[in-house]
Amino acid sequence: MAETLESPAAVTNIPEYSVGEISAAVKRTLEGAFGRVRVRGEITELKRYSSGHIYFSLKDENGKLAGIIWKTAVSRLGLVPENGVEVIATGRVTAYGERSSYQLIVERMEYAGAGALLARIEMLRVRLAEEGLFAETRKRPLPVLPKLVGVITSGQGAVLQDIRTTIARRFPRPILLWSVPVQGEGAAARIAAAIAGMSALPAGAIPRPDVLIVARGGGSLEDLMAFNDEAVVRAAAACSIPLISAVGHETDTTLIDFASDRRAPTPTAAAELAVPSRIELVADVAQKAGRLTSALARRMGEGRLRVTGASRGLPDIASLLGQARQRLDDRVERLRMAPRSLLMLRRAEWRHAAERLPAPSIWLQGLGRHVREAETRLRLGLPQLLALRRNAMALGAQGLGSGVRHRVSVLAQAEGRVSARLHPAPVVAGQREARARLEGLAARLDSVSYMAVLERGFALVSDPAGHPLTRAGEVAPRAALRLQFADGTVAATADGEAAAPRPSRPRNPAQQGSLL
Repeated sequence: MAETLESPAAVTNIPEYSVGEISAAVKRTLEGAFGRVRVRGEITELKRYSSGHIYFSLKDENGKLAGIIWKTAVSRLGLVPENGVEVIATGRVTAYGERSSYQLIVERMEYAGAGALLARIEMLRVRLAEEGLFAETRKRPLPVLPKLVGVITSGQGAVLQDIRTTIARRFPRPILLWSVPVQGEGAAARIAAAIAGMSALPAGAIPRPDVLIVARGGGSLEDLMAFNDEAVVRAAAACSIPLISAVGHETDTTLIDFASDRRAPTPTAAAELAVPSRIELVADVAQKAGRLTSALARRMGEGRLRVTGASRGLPDIASLLGQARQRLDDRVERLRMAPRSLLMLRRAEWRHAAERLPAPSIWLQGLGRHVREAETRLRLGLPQLLALRRNAMALGAQGLGSGVRHRVSVLAQAEGRVSARLHPAPVVAGQREARARLEGLAARLDSVSYMAVLERGFALVSDPAGHPLTRAGEVAPRAALRLQFADGTVAATADGEAAAPRPSRPRNPAQQGSLL
């Protein structure tokens, strides 16, 4: 088939453009054809640069579109962009000529439906729960009667009026209000700053609240998103003042409810939790006072009965005192008479003892008679005692001399016997006899040792376990053997079958067994 070629004149009639002109024309066409658009897609490839600009891509199942958020638009964006979140981005479509690409300049973002919002909230809830921000151990009890109630809410809404009315009705307490926007751009940052500011109040000119209420009226999920912000939840968890959250209606649940110390279904219920009812408190105090009075009266009656019962068992005090006085008078009288009676008794005892003693002259005469008798016995017995002692000493001297001579002779005989035993001739003879017996035993031992047989050229055959093999029939073909020679052991393997046994002449008993 023949090709259709244009003539040179037709080609030269087509306008000629530069690259910059084509890029500018494409940019004008895109911006003029689309203008401001809303694009729905999932955020991917998000990057934050040090300049403050954010680059990302929006994608769906059919394509991908590059996007840019300039630094000046980040604060007005409406949410914090994250990878994996489906959003609706509002902005302008334009072209970037240096890369021949088109992109979306984003001015505002919003979540793509309630499903995306709930998914993001659930992911944040799980992450914060893993950090322990919602643990029950962090919850603190509310004060029974606070001196000052702090409130963080909008200063123009009906929520503040409901809280004021409820507190005034139940138990009037002063209120410290920190007014903040409860929805819209920048609301989350303002609420987090208010919670942190209330917590950081020092004890000074501005009183510090004893309990804090963070409240907002009902609304849609998008309206309540400020109370699902991570900064707000972390500020509530870090607050040093017991915090009550009252966001939305009873069916609404936000992440600040998990981080607060108590959750109230409505702002009115939060005020009821913050302060007690004066009427109920007075009635409770009156009831407890009545119970205390009744209990005290009952205890006093019981004590009075016990005292009365105990008094019946006690003796008559006047009678006891009279008996004590009588015993005292008796003891005094006896004590007054005791020295005279004791003196008379001692005189009678001494007189009786004196009558029993002998007269001194008679006692001295008897003592002189005993002394003269002892002197006479001593004069007569002393010569006899001296003669007996001289005879005993003579006999002892004679026995001592004969005993010494006998002992010397015994020691001389023992010395002769010991000297005979210490002569070297018997010892040398005994050594020669022992050596001859030892040499004879060594010769007999060498004659029966199998090592002597191995020295003559024989070998000892055994299996790997060391058991001797005495018959050829005990060796299987290819069996492992150990051959022990006089100077060592060699491993071997049996080759072939065992031959028929041949009669042989009797061998020396030393060569029987496993010697080959």
